[in-house]
Amino acid sequence: MNLRDQFPILDVTVHGRQLVYLDNAATTQKPLRVIAALDGYYRTLNSNIHRGAHHLATEATERYEMVRRQVQSFINARYHHEIVFTRGTTESINLVASSFSHRYFTGDDEVIVSGMEHHSDIVPWQLAGATLRPIPFSDEGVLDLEAYEKLFTLKTRIVAVNHVSNTLGTINPIKRIIDIAHAHNVPVLIDGAQAISHLKVDVQALGCDFYCFSGHKMYGPMGVGVMYGREELLNEMPPYQGGGEMIENVSFERTTYNALPFKFEAGTPSVGDVIGLGEAINFMQEVGVETIASHEDELLRYATSMLSQLPGLCIYGTAPEKTSVLSFLIGDAHPYDVGTLLDQFGIAVRTGHHCTQPIMDRYGIPGTVRASFAVYNTHEEVDRLFGAMQRIIPMLQ
Repeated sequence: MNLRDQFPILDVTVHGRQLVYLDNAATTQKPLRVIAALDGYYRTLNSNIHRGAHHLATEATERYEMVRRQVQSFINARYHHEIVFTRGTTESINLVASSFSHRYFTGDDEVIVSGMEHHSDIVPWQLAGATLRPIPFSDEGVLDLEAYEKLFTLKTRIVAVNHVSNTLGTINPIKRIIDIAHAHNVPVLIDGAQAISHLKVDVQALGCDFYCFSGHKMYGPMGVGVMYGREELLNEMPPYQGGGEMIENVSFERTTYNALPFKFEAGTPSVGDVIGLGEAINFMQEVGVETIASHEDELLRYATSMLSQLPGLCIYGTAPEKTSVLSFLIGDAHPYDVGTLLDQFGIAVRTGHHCTQPIMDRYGIPGTVRASFAVYNTHEEVDRLFGAMQRIIPMLQ
C-alpha cells in the first residue's frame, strides 16, 4: 500500500479542492492501522484493566502493559516502570512540575527554561511558585549557551527546555544543555512533543531526567502521552493525583501508594488510546524514523527555497539545525488573514502565536503562519502552497 493511502483523511476535499494538510506540528493525521486498533479495542476488547479476573480485563491489561514496554524500547528507557502514561505532553509536564516541586522546592526556587518554550513548559512552573530564568536566543533561533551557563544559582532546582521548537523548528542542543545542568547537580526535563515524530530519541544516551511527549503528534490518538522519568527521582516524588490504581492500601486514617509507575496513574486510563499509540510506534518503526526525518528535511529545504522567492516574505527560525517547521509572515499582513485565504485553497496551516507568546514578543510580531510537514506530505503539496501564496499576496497589498 502506498504510504499516503494509509491516511484516509488526505482524500478529503476542502472548498472543492483536495486537502493539503500542513498543520502537523499541531497534530499529525492517523494511519489506518491506528484507526483499526482503536476500532478493534472498542469492538472486541473494551474493559477496565489491572483488577479484573475475566478474559477481557486480562487481555486488555496485557495489551496496555505491552505498549509500556514498547515505549520503553522506543526511547531506550532503562526500566519499563519509568514510563508513565498521561493525557499528553501538557499533563506530563504538569505532573512533573507539581510532584517535583512538592518534593524539592523550598519556597525560593528558580527554573531555567528556554526563551522559546511552549506555554505548557512555562505556566506549570509558575503555578508551582518558581521564578523563571529564560535562556535567550538569537535572531536565527539559536539558544545562547554562554548565557545559559550564567543562569545557574544556588536557587536553581531544574532546567526545562524543549527538544525542538514548535514555532521556529530549532533542534536544540539538549545533550549539551543536559551536561551543563548536571555539572551543577541540576536535573533536566525535556519537552519532546515536537521531536518524537522527527528524531530518534534515546533518553539514556541523552542523560535527561524527564522526557515528555504526546501520542497525537506521532501518528497516534489524541488523549495519550508519556512522561519518562528516571527511577530514582520518581521514587522520591509524591503522587500527582489520588484515586483508584495509584494506591497500595487505603484507610480513613492513612493511605500508602502503589509502586512505579502506577502511583502516577490514578483512575481509569485511556486504554484504547494507549493501544493506538503502540500501533503508531509500529508504523514509525516500519517506515523508519531516519527515513521520516530525511523526507521531512528534504521537504523543509524545498519549501524554504520556494517560499523565499515570494516578495515580502520573512521566515522566522533559520537555525542551522532545524526540523520540519516553516514559520513566516508576508509584509504587514496579519497571519490569520493569510491562513484564512490559504484555507480557501484547501491548504491547512496554523496561525497565531502557537502557544509561544514570548517568541512573538522577542520578534515584535503578533504571530506567524506556520506550515509544518510530516512523512505523508509531498513536493507537489509544497508547490500548491507556493502557488496559493502567489495568488494571495496581491490580495493583501
